[in-house]
Amino acid sequence: MALRAVPVLGWLYLACGALAAATGRVPDGRILRAAWWIDAFLSVVVHAAQIPVALRAADGSGRGRFETAVLTQIFGLTWWRTQPGKEERQ
Repeated sequence: MALRAVPVLGWLYLACGALAAATGRVPDGRILRAAWWIDAFLSVVVHAAQIPVALRAADGSGRGRFETAVLTQIFGLTWWRTQPGKEERQ
């Protein structure tokens, strides 16, 4: 469960950064801006790329494909790799 806090914090960082940009309060620090773009890439692109693998891993788990896709987009592999019973299905 603690591993799932990392992607949640990442999404919160993205939301705060988007809010700051919308209100004209973008930080001056290049590192903060670079971290935001890296986080955006990891949270959006990399999590989306993990969905096909998560769907295969979730076969026979009783979870729907839509639910698996949404939870993988939010939590990435920290969600589908830690599901109970995964070892028995493989």
